[in-house]
Amino acid sequence: MGCKQFPLAVSAIVIDLDGTLLHTAPELAEAANRMLRDMGRPAVSQDLLMSYIGNGISWLVKRALTGDMHAEPEAALYDRALPIFEKHYTELLLQSKPFPRVVEGLDALKAVGFKLGCITNKVARYTEPLLKGIGLAHYFDIVLSGDSLPEKKPHPLPLLHSAQFFGVPIEKLLLIGDSLSDAVAARAAGCPVFCVPYGYNHGEPVDGLDLDAVIADLPAALKLIKRA
Repeated sequence: MGCKQFPLAVSAIVIDLDGTLLHTAPELAEAANRMLRDMGRPAVSQDLLMSYIGNGISWLVKRALTGDMHAEPEAALYDRALPIFEKHYTELLLQSKPFPRVVEGLDALKAVGFKLGCITNKVARYTEPLLKGIGLAHYFDIVLSGDSLPEKKPHPLPLLHSAQFFGVPIEKLLLIGDSLSDAVAARAAGCPVFCVPYGYNHGEPVDGLDLDAVIADLPAALKLIKRA
């Protein structure tokens, strides 16, 4: 954990999507298993598929095909699988739900006057319809998807870009996420980071990450920050 003094002085807050704002794992896992079924391959457990979430859909499809965090499937197999996954995921997309107290937390952060953004490794073709369809899009002044910039988390670029967009020093930008890629991105950028414990993080607890705080839910962030 970091050793910063609380409450942290913060001007803007960027929040991760999958595993932080929205419980998207059931739909991602179902789309992956429908893909595997269509290809005549055995299904994979939702728990295992959940551990692959967080690095974008390309990674998830590769992991589902190989059952391995590091193995690469044959290029032709992957090229056949990806559009099948995309078709199924598009059909299931809007079945995802916000985690408990997310909407309450967004309302509270907005009410205090924090500028809000969303940073995800999900590609824009899913991010934008998802946020609009579930009714969260209006909370965010900026939304950065996995293909919005030349780099995505754990690279610091999305955080540096957001700080520049909001016109705030990077150390006054707070990232709230659920995974190692969030923690690594924040440390590389030089901004504080909180994680929620209910997300995905490749199946590992977030307590072991280099964070400034673990918060039970989004409203809990308010006790640890003040407006800069």
